[in-house]
Amino acid sequence: MELKSVVIDDETLAIDVIKNYALQTKGIQITGTFTNAIEGMNFIKEHPVDLIFLDINMPLLDGLSLLKSLPFRPLVIITSAYEEYAVESFELEVLDYLVKPISFSRFIIAANKALKTASLLSQHEVGGITINERPFIFVKVTKKKMKKIYLDEILVIESLKDYIRIITATDEKHIIHQTLTSFTQELPREKFIRIHRSYTISVDKVDVIEGNSIEIEGVRYPIGRSYINEVKEFIINGSSNTP
Repeated sequence: MELKSVVIDDETLAIDVIKNYALQTKGIQITGTFTNAIEGMNFIKEHPVDLIFLDINMPLLDGLSLLKSLPFRPLVIITSAYEEYAVESFELEVLDYLVKPISFSRFIIAANKALKTASLLSQHEVGGITINERPFIFVKVTKKKMKKIYLDEILVIESLKDYIRIITATDEKHIIHQTLTSFTQELPREKFIRIHRSYTISVDKVDVIEGNSIEIEGVRYPIGRSYINEVKEFIINGSSNTP
């Protein structure tokens, strides 16, 4: 897979950095560079683009305004010297946020994320029409930082009293200040179920049911006595009596 990409940044040096990194990265093809957001926007509307490397602070039209104006939005990686736009950017569903000066190692992480996301999205396309977008949720990992987590990557949510630990298929573990009950209520009930006072799990990720426990990716989790009948019915038959 090769992603047709454009770079929109009013600094030519910043464009050259991204172009140089892309040349060393398999799967990222730069098809256009623009120092003017309006020219970049017009190009995107007329040509197929998979990925945008986008600066925020630019004359005439800023990057976030450009995003809001696009009727169809490709994958977007923000490249900015300022961290304070991160929350607003992720609310616009950007894929990643790179703070200048950008290291090659950090660029590679973002590029691999773009390639993986594009591959997953292509599995849900028929005739070029997306039939199933990847749902996600934002969680507050620090006072100033919001983290996007795709629901199909969540394996288990573990209660830590007033905190929870979110365990994902990418081996990431996020600890956030929220109760398991309130977080579980935010998740789609057809995909997640509470199995114990300490655990909510993704039904699709269950590999084994044995006795009063389930197994997900080699780790065993207990099913609470008061949950066992509903949990087994839901996992095996896909039905739940939970209101």
